[in-house]
Amino acid sequence: MKSLVLESQRDLSLRDIDPGEALGPGDLRIAIRSVGICGSDVHYYTHGRIGPFVVNEPMILGHEASGVVTEVGPDVQGFAVGDRVCMEPGVPDLSSRATLLGLYNVDPSVTFLATPPIHGCLRPEVIHPAAFTFALPDTVSFDQGALVEPLAVGLQACVKARITPGDVAVVLGAGPIGIMTALSALASGCGRVFITDLTAEKLDVATGYPGITAIDISREDPAVVLAEATGGWGADVVFEASGSSKAYDGIAGLARPGGCVVLVGMPVDPVPFDVVSAAAKELRIETVFRYANVFDRAIELLASGKIDLDPLISERFDFDRSVEAFERAAEGRASDVKLMIRVSE
Repeated sequence: MKSLVLESQRDLSLRDIDPGEALGPGDLRIAIRSVGICGSDVHYYTHGRIGPFVVNEPMILGHEASGVVTEVGPDVQGFAVGDRVCMEPGVPDLSSRATLLGLYNVDPSVTFLATPPIHGCLRPEVIHPAAFTFALPDTVSFDQGALVEPLAVGLQACVKARITPGDVAVVLGAGPIGIMTALSALASGCGRVFITDLTAEKLDVATGYPGITAIDISREDPAVVLAEATGGWGADVVFEASGSSKAYDGIAGLARPGGCVVLVGMPVDPVPFDVVSAAAKELRIETVFRYANVFDRAIELLASGKIDLDPLISERFDFDRSVEAFERAAEGRASDVKLMIRVSE
């Protein structure tokens, strides 16, 4: 089938490829409608690897996807041909110790779409386990369905934060994950959410949502802004979503005593962390790796209208413009938040 194939670093092509899949008894065949371009997809394109995951063979990209069920495995219940769905891309060993503990996202044997050597979703159809496929209500578009995956990261961060209604939160970084974390925090009960970045265009997108206040770190000190906003107390929750090692400089100073710091971003470089300052406040430190057991919650928030992701979609590309879409994503335009590829209508 014609797919968007990463042949090697900086070499993309739209060509026929056999992904070598067969429908299993617990699987669904899904015709793909929309696929969002993720930062990890772009990183594989520009660098050919992410840590130990190296593109040694041609690989189909894309893991943020939605579509329509076209075939149902014989053991599957609860799905029918024609159902609108999105897919959770990480599939663990269902009998592993991590999965049995409810921590399937950290199962060492998990396979993840568009992570070598697993093919992704930028193709006409995929076969995916029904256990990790979720029905989309009619009120959730295919584009928003594709964005359930990154939204789930933000929601996982909020679950880890244990937000209390009325909390004040600050999110470091106004990229797609940062903005989705901010929206998740508001939907989870935060009264106010501040978001920091250097890029005015991204902050403008974030502050288009009521309840989110921008802090431009090129002009303002987040610690000073938060102190003024909270009477010197600090934020109840600090989400680090930039992935920048520089964000850790003074991060403990943003939180109130007994507050929580949730580490969402994945820094490439070693980070400076003031353990003494964190300990002196008895801060709770939480970490996030993808998500677990939150896809259904993310869909409920979209269906209810409490979260609207459409303003985050900067541009939509037809499937035959997929290479162009990735080239655009690799440019890192300041005004771009999320680029979407429409595989089919």
